[in-house]
Amino acid sequence: MTSSIAASLSTNAQYLTPLDGASTASPKANSTMTIEIWSDVVCPFCYIGKREFETALAAFPHRDQVNVIWKSFELDPNAPKRSEHDMYGMLVAKYGGTLEDAAARVAGVVQRAKTVGLDYRMDKAVIGSSFDAHRLLQFAKTKGLGDAAKERLFKAYFTEGAHLADRPTLVRLGTEIGLDAEAVQRMLDSTDFTDVVRADEREAQEIGVRGVPFFVFDRKYAVSGAQESDHFLGALEQAWKAR
Repeated sequence: MTSSIAASLSTNAQYLTPLDGASTASPKANSTMTIEIWSDVVCPFCYIGKREFETALAAFPHRDQVNVIWKSFELDPNAPKRSEHDMYGMLVAKYGGTLEDAAARVAGVVQRAKTVGLDYRMDKAVIGSSFDAHRLLQFAKTKGLGDAAKERLFKAYFTEGAHLADRPTLVRLGTEIGLDAEAVQRMLDSTDFTDVVRADEREAQEIGVRGVPFFVFDRKYAVSGAQESDHFLGALEQAWKAR
């Protein structure tokens, strides 16, 4: 643990917030701690949050007893398959302001991404629905490839300019992480995993998720946003101690 993390923990800072409606029962101290992460594969802060959390988890003494589960969340459930806007036009349409304002907003996010080793190419981003990408994620989870799918989808969108609503693209990305191409194609051609994605999104509403990324520890505590790794490590330590 770095001196800055140790110092921050010694001040009894509060890294976790109680989850609305959380159970009062405490899990066994020697059991696995489950961390569920709601995020969208087209959310720039979600990818940053993933990197910050991974850095914290690598420094956490009980990391081998942590089970991470990726949950689906769409920033825009009504997004078309492919938007008429690029990244900057989408931001203007959503938040107002000028293209220059949007460019400044994007530049700030790109710089934050660089601090965790991510190379965002926002000029290449293809704006559109992430729903089928979430179905692919859910399918990958059944094969033990949930984290690999999440990482590949993030990289494809933010650094490669991949269109995540394009099914041939999703088949390619799926095969790159070890899924069978024909199985991925059959899944995409069906309605499989639609109910799982929608269930995750309903669950997010029920527990009060207002934005992503959103991290839930043992269904008792939460951390919202792309916090820095020191914060996530503090949260891991506090959640483990609370057990």
